[in-house]
Amino acid sequence: MPEKKTEKRPEKLVREPPSEYRTAQKVSATEASRNFSELLNRICYRGEHFVVMRGGRPICELRPAAAPTFCGADLVMLLRSLPQVDEGYLSAVEEASKYQPLLPESPWVP
Repeated sequence: MPEKKTEKRPEKLVREPPSEYRTAQKVSATEASRNFSELLNRICYRGEHFVVMRGGRPICELRPAAAPTFCGADLVMLLRSLPQVDEGYLSAVEEASKYQPLLPESPWVP
């Protein structure tokens, strides 16, 4: 019998400790679709977690949104870490842009 491969998620992707995994309530996909608004209210106002099941298998999680962890300073640091664009590429893009058709004027701007 072939061995089942298990993939471990990188620690950075885990938002909560494993002890909190058990707090999620299981709901069927049918129940979730019929009571979606109620589930959203319970998530929003009570902080509840749900695992949506289909055919006895977990399909997705419904939970409060995690606070963003990527800020403007992170973007600046990321952009600075990228390699410099070479002049040949910039020249090619500039040359190609000369032959692009002009966009029509916007009907929304007076």
